[in-house]
Amino acid sequence: MNWVPADTENAHSSSVESCPSLRDVHSINPTQLMARIESYEGREKKGISDVRRTFCLFVTFDLLFITLLWIIELNVKGGIETTLEKEVLHYDYSSSYFDIFLLAVFRFKVLILAYAMCRLRHWWAIAFTTAVTSAFLLAKVIISQLFSQGAFGYVLPIISFILAWIETWFLDFKVLPQEAEEENRFLIAQDASERAALLHPGVLSDGQFYSPPESVAGSDEDSEEKQDSEKPIV
Repeated sequence: MNWVPADTENAHSSSVESCPSLRDVHSINPTQLMARIESYEGREKKGISDVRRTFCLFVTFDLLFITLLWIIELNVKGGIETTLEKEVLHYDYSSSYFDIFLLAVFRFKVLILAYAMCRLRHWWAIAFTTAVTSAFLLAKVIISQLFSQGAFGYVLPIISFILAWIETWFLDFKVLPQEAEEENRFLIAQDASERAALLHPGVLSDGQFYSPPESVAGSDEDSEEKQDSEKPIV
């Protein structure tokens, strides 16, 4: 009765388990890996990802949209010059919309500085702007008399509040996770390319191939004549 030691069985089982991983490594296509790495490096050279650029465009849209609504509100109240002087030079917290416009400018400057120029990969900047926006708008709605000034008393605070939270959602659930996933893919592809380079060395150059010298014309006939001459005469 044959008895196999436990160490031998464990070694055999570990070698069997490692076979699929080796097959996976051997199945890697170095050309595809290099193309993928070059695409990732091209994105890094651009300096900003596509999803982050979309976020910055939405932040710009936030500022422009609030500015447009504020200008419309100035016209509705009896002319831009008169209302602008009243809301800016004679600012009143309870009746002016100028502070909501400044709040949009504040969000734009902080977010563009943090996520476009400094390229932060953390949510603290947008958490700060959203918290300030929410607290200010809630206080303004409770204390001020905006609701007595018509539709814009509802529209500007609500739109500003919604846009601030959409920016937060987009950054936290789209921009940061997608960039982290792309970075992980780049690291995995780079690691796989290094392993593939060890398992699949580069294509040999022309100088590394050995080509035998071309045969001289008529060499077959000469070899046959030589064999006939070497045969013994009977």
